[in-house]
Amino acid sequence: MRRGLPGRTDHVVVVGAGLAGLSAALHLLGAGRRVTVVERNALPGGRAGRLDLGGYAADTGPTVLTMPDLAEEAFAAVGDSLYRRVELIPLHPAYRAFFADGSRLDVHTDADAMAAEVERFAGPGEAAGYLRLRDWLTKLHRAQMRRFIDANFDSPLNLLNTDLARLAALGGFGRLDARIGRFLRDERLRRVFSFQALYAGVPPARALAAYAVIAYMDTVAGVFFPRGGMHALPRAMADAAADAGADLRYGQAVTRLERAGDRVTAVVTDQDRLPCDAVVLTPDLPVAYRLLGRRPRRPLRLRHSPSAVVLHAGTDRSWPQLAHHTLSFGAAWHTTFAELTRTGRLMSDPSLLITRPTTTDSSLAPPGRHLHYILAPCPNTDIGPDATAWGELGPGYRQSLLRELERRGLDGIGAAVEEECLVTPATWQAEGHAAGTPFSAAHTFAQTGPFRPRNLVRGTENAVLAGCGTTPGVGVPTVLLSGKLAAARITGLPDPPSARPTPAHLKETSA
Repeated sequence: MRRGLPGRTDHVVVVGAGLAGLSAALHLLGAGRRVTVVERNALPGGRAGRLDLGGYAADTGPTVLTMPDLAEEAFAAVGDSLYRRVELIPLHPAYRAFFADGSRLDVHTDADAMAAEVERFAGPGEAAGYLRLRDWLTKLHRAQMRRFIDANFDSPLNLLNTDLARLAALGGFGRLDARIGRFLRDERLRRVFSFQALYAGVPPARALAAYAVIAYMDTVAGVFFPRGGMHALPRAMADAAADAGADLRYGQAVTRLERAGDRVTAVVTDQDRLPCDAVVLTPDLPVAYRLLGRRPRRPLRLRHSPSAVVLHAGTDRSWPQLAHHTLSFGAAWHTTFAELTRTGRLMSDPSLLITRPTTTDSSLAPPGRHLHYILAPCPNTDIGPDATAWGELGPGYRQSLLRELERRGLDGIGAAVEEECLVTPATWQAEGHAAGTPFSAAHTFAQTGPFRPRNLVRGTENAVLAGCGTTPGVGVPTVLLSGKLAAARITGLPDPPSARPTPAHLKETSA
């Protein structure tokens, strides 16, 4: 049992109706708490919001859904079900990868299908290595999930458990790139199983091998798409919370917290005052600390993950070589990570993620049209161009992205764009994200597990943090868990096991 909140916790105000806040709300409701959720926007979702571009319905945040059973836990807490409210479509392939040498690889989550694809791509030796890698990723996930990812920490001593020895024996404290290289020699394949380190904000050559667990989520557990777009997930969570008795208040910005000594007594918005017994804060860390009037002391300044430029483009055509998710790798690799995390330069040879959700759900665009989400990683504003500079850089960078996509085979993409929205680090910073990045604090060793900013803040008895800046970290699965872990701090209940198994028709992708 980890430390909980002292005193009454009957009425909890959750600040933010993003995935973390809605997860916390559902778990709190399931434990019998009265819950009010306050959201500054007109819709739920937070980063996983919705943008209407002249009939194109664009997801503003994450485009990849893995580990849906973690969302199901939140629904199950109130006797509801994700699978009743949302149609999840397994993606085959999960990704399609294009490389600078002109080669192509479809990434399957079915073991036999992927082994056959790897053999076609790189030969039987690499196919055998893939199967060994898959087995290692599965063991790594089992060793980490309940003790390191789905867990609250009160001190580094909480790491001392039997799973720590298992993780060490699996090589989890080595380097990610080197460990993947033990299974796969082909550099192109190694990229497919290590690019996920970008989400953690650390180059694969320096990231802990333990972060290969993200590759497990992508390449073993399966990738899904909710019909109606990723925004369908928070919308369904908000509906389930409302049906379970939550009071959801949209279009209200929190301006301050009232305190009596070490306790928060009320959340004050630009429209109302909400007395409370406890509060869950899900904004990015600087905003949460400002509201609390407390900033924990750290021996080292927080380091932030790289940011991203996103071009939402509604087009009058598409390109048959694109899958739902397409990775377009440049020739450079180590140089790219150095630019993103050290030198602060824009990628000289970009690697890009292109998501075409209309591959799976044509209703997200007008008839005969397609929606494209083009993501280009870039340095955050701490080490790269600042928000002001992006005001001038943005239009030119958009043009360079489209030229690069033309060069890589998306002929005529510039002329095909009918509706668009360009998102840069300046946009993220204006929304309150530190260092102009939606990916929050990087997962360096000093910012991982018990060393990551805690979800309890010294000097405030009845406030808990949730979201990607705190435990356990960045990504849809971990953000959902952060809400669950915040709720556990309030209720004092032990972490429950997974509420129910994933339905059989979804399990097929991880067979």
